[in-house]
Amino acid sequence: MQTKLAPEFIHTADGQEAEAILRKCVHCGFCTATCPTYQLLGDELDGPRGRIYLIKQVLEGELPTRKTQLHLDRCLSCRNCETTCPSGVQYGHLIDIGRKLVDERVPRPVTENAVRWALKEGLPSPLFAPAMKLGQAVRGLLPASLKNKVPARQDAGRWPTRQHPRKVLMLAGCVQPAMSPNINSATARVLDAAGIQAVLAPKAGCCGAVKFHLNDQDGGKAEMRRNIDAWWPFVEAGAEPGVEAIVMNASGCGVTVKEYGHILKDDAAYADKAARISALTRDLSELLPELVEQLRPQVAARAGQVAFHPPCTLQHGQQLRGGVEQHLGALGFDIKVASCEAHLCCGSAGTYSVLNPKISYQLRDRKLANLSDMQPDVIVSANIGCITHLQSGTATPVRHWVEVLDEALLDSR
Repeated sequence: MQTKLAPEFIHTADGQEAEAILRKCVHCGFCTATCPTYQLLGDELDGPRGRIYLIKQVLEGELPTRKTQLHLDRCLSCRNCETTCPSGVQYGHLIDIGRKLVDERVPRPVTENAVRWALKEGLPSPLFAPAMKLGQAVRGLLPASLKNKVPARQDAGRWPTRQHPRKVLMLAGCVQPAMSPNINSATARVLDAAGIQAVLAPKAGCCGAVKFHLNDQDGGKAEMRRNIDAWWPFVEAGAEPGVEAIVMNASGCGVTVKEYGHILKDDAAYADKAARISALTRDLSELLPELVEQLRPQVAARAGQVAFHPPCTLQHGQQLRGGVEQHLGALGFDIKVASCEAHLCCGSAGTYSVLNPKISYQLRDRKLANLSDMQPDVIVSANIGCITHLQSGTATPVRHWVEVLDEALLDSR
């Protein structure tokens, strides 16, 4: 795609990066076939190709409008289009740039700004946990729109205390400890059973994705730098206790931390450290090949039919597909993905379900209909957002796959 940047963008980092991405696009339209919003709305401007044109127009000097902003807002950032694109267009990076440029030029309504501010400041806040606890205490009285965002209270379970020579860092996250605390402790117990110790850096917090994708990119980068500072003593050469990886059990956090190196590439003080952190980061499922050999003798109980929903941040953002099904299958689980539309987003997409509820719930119901064809005893996923969102639409238990694996090991300890 030929571009001619407006003078204000020619010498900017965002302009140069966007131009390089735009020039890879060959207008083929393969991306529209796998875009959830295009499938629902049928509008070219609500598909990747149309949004690319909108961003191109802004970069070439055309003044964006509220309509431009709405079309970019309706993108789920699922990056399914990246998996489909034969030209390697990095649409995820482009949509971040486009939203930033449009928001700088198009004011939002006061109420919309207030909701976005509450999300970006509230979700990573220390006040989120007590607020969630209060919501869970009165959950039965909440209207459906709020009840959907407040999962039933969950016991975190035991955190293992054994010491192991092998250690990995783990990010507790911002919302996960309050909403589903058992995911983190189950992860630690599974790793413990395989002779790996999970270590938490006390000063690490939100991965930065919430603020970054709500166009507070400076705020998101500040959180990324804070995490790097918290982790660095554990990863620098000769550090004690040394860690061999930074393990993520929320795929949304994982894809963000794996991109720290890209996001902070122009930060002279943090570029090299960010690249090192990204290189060390692994989704929990990437450890499964090794865990299978360690855990196979310890698996004593298995769930019934397990349906796996692979989050977009896992299968498209991190380009990790098939590993959970293959390796849990090797441990004896009857696990399958939906035969139809397993590649499509469930509609959670971070804060999307709050900001675009109509589209979000349409995608949720479509996803659950496809999963229910397997008549599963449990639905598993790999991201707290997907788990909470799907659970709001079904009575079938929706859990993280590591919780199911952890329960299968309990009788053998």
